[in-house]
Amino acid sequence: MQKRFLVFSGFSGAIAVALGAMAAHFLKSKIETGLITEANLQAFETAARYQIYHSIALLILALYIEKFNAKLISKAAYCFMAGIVLFSGSLYLLTTAKLFGFSDVRWLGPITPIGGLFFITGWILLAFAGMKKNK
Repeated sequence: MQKRFLVFSGFSGAIAVALGAMAAHFLKSKIETGLITEANLQAFETAARYQIYHSIALLILALYIEKFNAKLISKAAYCFMAGIVLFSGSLYLLTTAKLFGFSDVRWLGPITPIGGLFFITGWILLAFAGMKKNK
């Protein structure tokens, strides 16, 4: 499991940096075309920021998995992974849909808060892992 979390963390971190750079350079230049709004850009940047935060958290979880309750740490890590995919992924698609010619992606709207709930659950599980003894 540790390897899985490290691999996901590494690729997720790289993607977050690349997409953050895309927001700063490519997407920002598209505001004047009307294909992306300032609100879209801010939401995209939020997605990249949350992805990098949780990629770093996932890296730390992978490194400490055996020091604390491995079962709870693993559950927290999976929650962070799900949160990255659902929260950040849905925001990336929602905010760039018009720019890339996707139609009717409104169904992704409810996915974003589900991803946020996974992030919250992961942090709560991490707190519980810290309170429990390692078995």
